[in-house]
Amino acid sequence: MKNFDLIVVGSGIMGAFHAYHAAKKGKKVLIIEKDNFPVSATVRNFGQAVPSGSAGKWFDYGRRSLEIYKDIQQQFDISVRKNGTIYIASDDTEWQLANELFDIHQRQGYECSLLSKRQCLDLYPELKQDYVRGAIYYPNEVSVEPNLLIYRIIQYLQEQLGVTYLNNTSVINCTDISGKVVVTTAGSQLYSADKAIICSGYVFNLLFPEIYAQSGMVVSKLQMLQTVPLANVSIKGNILTGLSIRRYESFEQCPSFKNITTPEHYSELKKWGIHILFKQAIDGSVIIGDSHEYAPVGRTDELGFDTQNHINELMLKEAERIMSFPVRKIARAWAGFYAQHPNDIFEFDISPNIHIRTGIGGKGMTTSAGYAENMIASLL
Repeated sequence: MKNFDLIVVGSGIMGAFHAYHAAKKGKKVLIIEKDNFPVSATVRNFGQAVPSGSAGKWFDYGRRSLEIYKDIQQQFDISVRKNGTIYIASDDTEWQLANELFDIHQRQGYECSLLSKRQCLDLYPELKQDYVRGAIYYPNEVSVEPNLLIYRIIQYLQEQLGVTYLNNTSVINCTDISGKVVVTTAGSQLYSADKAIICSGYVFNLLFPEIYAQSGMVVSKLQMLQTVPLANVSIKGNILTGLSIRRYESFEQCPSFKNITTPEHYSELKKWGIHILFKQAIDGSVIIGDSHEYAPVGRTDELGFDTQNHINELMLKEAERIMSFPVRKIARAWAGFYAQHPNDIFEFDISPNIHIRTGIGGKGMTTSAGYAENMIASLL
């Protein structure tokens, strides 16, 4: 039986960064992944690392994550691009929130600037004039390619930090025996470690299903679309819009947030948890989305794996209201899924040496690197 200092179950962004920080401390680390590579939330998202959308400790984790992303990128190309983030306000209410968040982030020493309507249109000529009221801009935030990032991080972990990566292997049991963790795979292989961290996303039926059933977690289903490569379109960075301002945690701390009302033209969009984001990939295509539907643990199959045309049409109509480029030249559409918890993350210790860390919600790409650093410091 091979022995390690740490076994991480799951190689998505959460698992990968727990392995990263442990390996940086000189620990012998094994990652066990049920698929060849991650196939869920880590690869089915926009690829936006936007601390500006979070508040409290998650804002701090996000800021630290940016530093970690940039540090790795200097050593090994993981697809990180510092193109910034912009939140475009479409009315006076959203513009007021942008101004208030600007004041908050100025006090916190987080670089940002307010842009006038004219500045927005100069920066992004594809924006429709009638939509734009103003914007708040964060120059230091980054974009990544979700179809590349995790594969390159795993490669980096193996080649540069000596992490062992065992894929196409399901863990079916994890026990703490006299202070030593023993992991059993579906192929009856045994591995031991001083500690195990379970970062298995929304896979609830392989390990500790009884714990997850009582966890209070829900699974969110998101619909996203991607255009064909658009040769004459250049929209760098993470582009978020008025609906994002009305939804994101960071804006909830603004004094006027508690008084905002939902305009009639947003009511159907709000029903489906839609807020419109744009992120141009390196091939020139543009990812557009997204929506949010929810189901509790044990009933996630009710969400289905298909996409609803009605929801896609709502997103495309709103995207057309914002941008002038041909948003309907769609190459593909898909659904992504992630687990989330009312307390922002699900942390449960099976024993002093077996730790579940999942349910980070939609902020995994932004905050996992910083969160995992803090967690490894406390556990190892």
